[in-house]
Amino acid sequence: MSNSKMVFNDPRLTALNGFEVEIDPAEQRADIVLHRPPLNVIEMAQRDQLRLVFETLDEDDRVRVIVLRAIGEHFSSGGSIKGFMEASPEHVSKLAWNVASPARCAKPVIAANRGYCFGVGFEISLACDFRLVSETCLYALPEQKLGQIPGSGGSARLQKIVGITRTKDIVMRSKRITARQAYDWASPPKSCPTTNLRPRPMDWCGN
Repeated sequence: MSNSKMVFNDPRLTALNGFEVEIDPAEQRADIVLHRPPLNVIEMAQRDQLRLVFETLDEDDRVRVIVLRAIGEHFSSGGSIKGFMEASPEHVSKLAWNVASPARCAKPVIAANRGYCFGVGFEISLACDFRLVSETCLYALPEQKLGQIPGSGGSARLQKIVGITRTKDIVMRSKRITARQAYDWASPPKSCPTTNLRPRPMDWCGN
């Protein structure tokens, strides 16, 4: 994969917060790569930027498919708790709209999940068209442990995939779901036996 860093004209995207964007002209693909090791915690400002990036790539004629993946062992352990405490009610009200940006994208979006995929990390993966999962992956919506609920559409999307009873079990008990269990429940349509998750979307979508 011979990729190049994406250059944005939008001044709000000149310094990406906790992630980077790569584009491969040969494969007509763009990779949005979470890059805040070791757990790839998603900050508040990052949510706004992720939405803008998805909207920008959706309008880019060089890109036919988008891959959302992460550096390191974990996709994302979730959002920044401190960010919630500091955010205004107006900002919090926009979180679901930001996380839903993959679902609004007209191009196929594939999430490559491994390790922890918790909270908003799981929610944004559920908003993608497909989830490619490593055997190391653990899914969870643990907001209940903090006296919160998954407020960015995660529980609504999950119940359409695995059913309302399983969703209640996952959300109300902050239950962790293994890759195998998620695969059996059809949350990810394809499993991967390796932690080196760099999918070739064109090949994969054709299978």
